[in-house]
Amino acid sequence: MIGGEGPANPAWMKNGTWLTYADKLGALCLMLEHRFYGKSHPTADLSTNNLRFLSSRQALADLAHFRTVMGEARGLTNNKWVAFGGSYPGSLAAWFRLKYPHLVYASVATSAPVHATVNFPEYLEVVWRSLATENAQCPLLVKKASDSLVEKLKDPETFDNITKDFNLCSKLQIQTEMDSAYFLEMLAGNFMDVVQYNEDNREFEGVQGGNITIKVLCDVMSDPSLGDPYARYAAVARLLMDTFSLKCLDASFSNYLRDMTNTSWEGPAAGGGRQWVYQTCTEFGFYQSTDSPNQPFTGFPLDYQLKQCADFYNVSAEQVAQAVVQTNEYYGGYNIKSSRIVFPNGSIDPWHALGITQDITAELPAVFIKGTAHCANMYPARSQDLPQLSLARDHVLLLLQHGSDFFAARLFTVEASRTSCSVVWLEGGAQSNKVLRETTAGSEIRLTAAGTRTVNTPLGPGLAAGT
Repeated sequence: MIGGEGPANPAWMKNGTWLTYADKLGALCLMLEHRFYGKSHPTADLSTNNLRFLSSRQALADLAHFRTVMGEARGLTNNKWVAFGGSYPGSLAAWFRLKYPHLVYASVATSAPVHATVNFPEYLEVVWRSLATENAQCPLLVKKASDSLVEKLKDPETFDNITKDFNLCSKLQIQTEMDSAYFLEMLAGNFMDVVQYNEDNREFEGVQGGNITIKVLCDVMSDPSLGDPYARYAAVARLLMDTFSLKCLDASFSNYLRDMTNTSWEGPAAGGGRQWVYQTCTEFGFYQSTDSPNQPFTGFPLDYQLKQCADFYNVSAEQVAQAVVQTNEYYGGYNIKSSRIVFPNGSIDPWHALGITQDITAELPAVFIKGTAHCANMYPARSQDLPQLSLARDHVLLLLQHGSDFFAARLFTVEASRTSCSVVWLEGGAQSNKVLRETTAGSEIRLTAAGTRTVNTPLGPGLAAGT
């Protein structure tokens, strides 16, 4: 299992569809945390100068080194390895097979946005369509509410009421377009996040708010007893704050700018926010703007996203555009050329717009699951799962077991007679010795790597774990 833009969660070593596959196929399971996230701190801090060592290419080099070292340590060099990942790690799973086919036999790339793009208004277009699957009026009501709020923001006399309506931590201050865009994006995020993870079985991860679904939001937006659409929009915001036990909503872009430019590993954005936005600025874009008329929100255009790249990392809009072009040139975007990669996606998930939803070839099949959200097939099965979700999980297993021209039967098989799972992260950097130590059998492994080498990235050289 490939880690992504956050700490590696050990809960995935006890739950998840991939463990069901492992039980059936007698697999050894390993999960590697992504450099610069979680406990993996290869540099002294998160300065922009140090973040040049953070990229998908570096992460793939880490995976390759890890695969080589673990293969030698466990006598598995000649066994067939399969990469699993969801979302950005899903892309890494596909690209690992693409760039290191001699090391990974096959990949399951779930909800993987394999095509980089600077402007990604299609995300919000899918949000519109997904809301409409519950209630055709729901996205229209959201749009009315958003438009009404934008009008109110033009009049400072309304700021006291807005502060009260949305339970803001301090009086609303709109001095720049960045201030208004940040506030509007935060409120849109209530709908974006719920749509993206709608009805996903995420409780085992310790995630709160799984009970808030598209239906819940649309019921609030359709309730006339709560007032006009603007009042219902505010009610949604308060509902989400209550769900996540937030006393108030910090809508200050100045505070956000302060947090995102804090380069300490103890900083408020060091859990992944500063790192991931850097990756979007230097590799992917993925900016979910309101630049399309076919979506329900207003007020956070592409320029707002691009200015953050300049404010946080001194990366210009031109550099972002160049980096995105280079990413697609390097990996192929939608036109990935490889084999033995399966691409599951859900129709509700806005990220499917950048993924593979139709077979490319017989060896690059898509599994498009109607009515499901982000990474749904990866989560543990439960009785209320849609039939098509259960079938999708079974289909991937059949590919792993019996694909005559695709996945060879029992490709997970290793010498161990039972399933064994380990969480792995990277420690240290160029000053460390190359050491592999297993602290508790079947529970956690730390890999300390040195002997570094350089990999070129769109903004210059980067650090990769060496062999």
